[in-house]
Amino acid sequence: MRGRMLAILAGLVLAAGVQADPPEGYPFVPYDRGLQLAREQGKPIFLYFGRYGCGYCDKTNREAISVPEVRGRYTEHYVLVYVDAESGRRLKLPSGERITEKELGTRFNAFVTPVFLFLNTDGNPLLKQAGLRTAGDFLAYDEYIRGGEYRTRSFKDFEASRR
Repeated sequence: MRGRMLAILAGLVLAAGVQADPPEGYPFVPYDRGLQLAREQGKPIFLYFGRYGCGYCDKTNREAISVPEVRGRYTEHYVLVYVDAESGRRLKLPSGERITEKELGTRFNAFVTPVFLFLNTDGNPLLKQAGLRTAGDFLAYDEYIRGGEYRTRSFKDFEASRR
């Protein structure tokens, strides 16, 4: 009987759609709200695609994104958007179109997690990086975006010039 109850409870949780948790200590907002805030505040967007059970997301959250210097810079310099790459949560785009977070991931070719995108205030990509990242990586992305380096050279060239 107990095993059956646990199976039913697990099914209900899955049916409700388990949501991935964004990193703690960040004021993440949904994508549609992030676009609005980016325009209002004149800040670029830091868009993080994660998902429940992603070991690389968890490790990146614990060892890179939770570093106080990273948290401070990103909270100050960007509109922070977190998207659960497996979610069916619906978003309304500025065009009025309604899509799910999962469909948004498809539009940005976010088929693995984690994926990190930097977008301008119109929602156009400036830089895309995927996979396990370090605090140093996130600090370098901040320098690349805030310094306007993306306008004149690739991130790869920017990185090579820093060595």
